[in-house]
Amino acid sequence: QEESFAAVARQYSILGIKHILEGWDHLLFLICLMLVAGIGKKLWITITGFTIAHSITLALSALDVVRLPIPPVEAVIALSVVYLAVEIALQKKDSLTYRYPIAVSSSFGLLHGFGFAAVLSDIGLPQIEVVTSLLFFNVGVELGQIIFVLGILLLWLFIRKISFDKNLNSKFKFKRVTLEKSVAYFCGCLASFWMIERLYGFLL
Repeated sequence: QEESFAAVARQYSILGIKHILEGWDHLLFLICLMLVAGIGKKLWITITGFTIAHSITLALSALDVVRLPIPPVEAVIALSVVYLAVEIALQKKDSLTYRYPIAVSSSFGLLHGFGFAAVLSDIGLPQIEVVTSLLFFNVGVELGQIIFVLGILLLWLFIRKISFDKNLNSKFKFKRVTLEKSVAYFCGCLASFWMIERLYGFLL
């Protein structure tokens, strides 16, 4: 049966959304980026850098222009979460990560793109409408990413509304930092387990 543009676009958009929302390592990386960049303009600049970077490597890898072994890439993706979690836990606001989060998101975004490409390779590209499938898989990933980020922002605003006393600035700051560090420890511990597991899988 001949593949139509609309059918391929719809199918691969859904696959992209499904993949990002099921990819916990990518989601934890996004959460950490949000904690580093905050909820203002810097967040969207940081997310845009991540998007552009992983879109480039996704396309290059899917089209066989550049190829990297997937197991080490997956291990480094987990490491990217560990790195950000440590930065958040340390709370060094003058560090490179906090001052230029787009540099970190773009650098690690290149590796995340290879991870997305590995999933797309497992799914397979159609014989016709190859560019369409690649484009809309990426569109789906971005839509899923936006849905997730907006969901986390709404959750954060809700928690801040019900938990923080704005009349006590020191209390507000203490609770905010405590919450950020708690999330960082959770993300860092889980990502460390994944990293060790993935390293064990291809080194031993």
